[in-house]
Amino acid sequence: MHAKLSPSTILLLTLSPLLWAGNAVVGRLVAPLVSPMTLNLLRWSIALVLLLPLAAPVLRRGSGLWPSWPRFAVLGLLSIGGYNALLYLSLNTSTPINVTLVGAGTPVWMLLMGRLFFGIRISGKQWLGALLSISGVLLVLSRGQLDVLLQVRLVPGDLYMLLASAAWAYYSWMLVHPTTEPPGIRRDWSAFLLAQIAFGLIWSALFTGAEWSMGLGRLDLSWGLALALLFIAIGPALFAYRAYGAGVARAGPAVVGFFVNLTPLFTAVLSAAFLGELPHLYHALAFLLIVGGIWVSASRR
Repeated sequence: MHAKLSPSTILLLTLSPLLWAGNAVVGRLVAPLVSPMTLNLLRWSIALVLLLPLAAPVLRRGSGLWPSWPRFAVLGLLSIGGYNALLYLSLNTSTPINVTLVGAGTPVWMLLMGRLFFGIRISGKQWLGALLSISGVLLVLSRGQLDVLLQVRLVPGDLYMLLASAAWAYYSWMLVHPTTEPPGIRRDWSAFLLAQIAFGLIWSALFTGAEWSMGLGRLDLSWGLALALLFIAIGPALFAYRAYGAGVARAGPAVVGFFVNLTPLFTAVLSAAFLGELPHLYHALAFLLIVGGIWVSASRR
C-alpha cells in the first residue's frame, strides 16, 4: 500500500501540528486565567459562531445530520469535547515535558486502534516508522542529553494525555470509516466540522458545568485572554481541523499519526522563540528522525 504524500498533502499535515503547537504554548500561557474545561468551551463556542455563516443549514430541522446524530455525537465527544478538554487539563496538572512524552505515543495508538477496531493490517515498516518518530520526540524532550530524559517521572495526571491520545487515534480512524454519514455533509468541510462542534459543545458544556460545580472553575477576563481565545479558535481549531481532516482523507490515519509527532518539535521551537533562544542541533536531528519515520511508514510495502 502506498500512501499518497503529495506536496499539498504534506503541507496540510504539517500545518496542523504547527498550529497545535501554538495551541499548546498559548494554553500554557493562559492557564492561570481560565480553567481547562472553560477554556475548551469558550474556544469551540467562538469557532461555532465563526462557522455558522458558512454551514448553518446543516443544523436545521430536516437536515441530513439528524438521522446520523449518534455518529456525530461520538465524533464530537472524542475530538471537541474529549481530546481538547483532556489536553488542557493535562497542561494544568502535569509538566509540559510529561504531557509531550505521553503524547508521543500517538502513532502507536493509531496503529493499534486500526488493527483492533478497524481490521487494518500493520506492516513492519509502519512499526519501524513509529520507532523512528518516537525517537525524534524523545530527542527533543531530552534536549540531546540522556540524563534529562532519565529524570522524567510520570504522575497520575499524565493519564489525561494518555486517554486523549487514544481518543484522538480512534477519532482519526472514524473519519475514514463513515457508516451513516450523509454524502452531502461529508463533502462540505464546513458542514462536517460544524456538526462535530455542535455535538462537541454539548459534551464540553457538561464537563464545564461539572468543573464549576466542584469549585474548580475560574475565568479572569482580559484583552489578552480574548486575543488568545480568538487565535486558538481560528488557527488550532478551524484551520487545523480542516487541514487534518483533508490530510486523513488523502493519506490515511496510520501515516497521519506520524505527522502528529511534529507537534512537540514545533512546540519546543515556538517556546524557545518566545524565550529568545535559538533552536539547537538536536532539534534538526529530531526533525530528521520524525520525517524518517513518516517516510518509512508511507513507503510502498
